[in-house]
Amino acid sequence: MLKLLRAAVIAVALFLLADGLDLGPLDEGGRNGRARVVRVIDGDTVQLSGVGRVRLIGVDTPERGRCFEDAATRFTRERIGGRRVRYALGEEDEDRYGRMLAYLYRRGGMHNLALVRRGYAETLTIPPNDRFAGRFRRAERAARRTRAGRWGACR
Repeated sequence: MLKLLRAAVIAVALFLLADGLDLGPLDEGGRNGRARVVRVIDGDTVQLSGVGRVRLIGVDTPERGRCFEDAATRFTRERIGGRRVRYALGEEDEDRYGRMLAYLYRRGGMHNLALVRRGYAETLTIPPNDRFAGRFRRAERAARRTRAGRWGACR
């Protein structure tokens, strides 16, 4: 029993520490940059200065009126709202609503992945924007297993 508890504590610690780890260098070639988050629209959509509306790749936070929607929006607002972030556009850089599709980074950690790891979002893979799909799936499995965020709060 003690070994199982120790393993669980180590897993949770690694899980939380991993939020600050970068997933590798951003692509070169003008598909990335820096901008300030001027508005958080919801958990997975923000407005960047000089860029416009940005939909985060690989994640889907609860929609308005659903369990944990407020928490996901609050997490994004507290973590990146008003701050300068790095962004990397996806292979397909715009969705059907005209929003840019991007990965956002703050202090070396990917915000998209942090949403999944902390249980604020589930994985949403839409090729060709599937560069980190495996990491998102693993993060979601871990969040569900530990009942992080919405996985422990919503039925």
